[in-house]
Amino acid sequence: QVQVVESGGGLVQAGGSLRLSCAASGRAFSSYSMGWFRQAPGKEREFIAAISWPGASTIYQDSVKGRFTISVDNAKNTVYLQVNSLKSEDTAVYYCAFRIWARLSYSVGQYDYWGQGTQVTISS
Repeated sequence: QVQVVESGGGLVQAGGSLRLSCAASGRAFSSYSMGWFRQAPGKEREFIAAISWPGASTIYQDSVKGRFTISVDNAKNTVYLQVNSLKSEDTAVYYCAFRIWARLSYSVGQYDYWGQGTQVTISS
């Protein structure tokens, strides 16, 4: 069993930045991947970015490339999402997810454990 906890959300002005954190605890895996997703009101949960360990390979949704950066600190079992140049359409609940395979995936259904989410609200 793996527990996933997100933090770092909040209210930010358009153009601002945030760093979201995701801490995983519980059973240890020598290789894994973790992803960030978001869900806006009335919309489906969508993929943002994912990172694998070991190797720290990454994949991103095209719409966030250049603005969002995912990184991992394996010693802390923590994944980060740096979000810059925020726009009103970035307003959503941001979720972190853990996959027991290191193969990167864009699919919600491929992740095994999920956090409760952290709200990010962008004010114009």
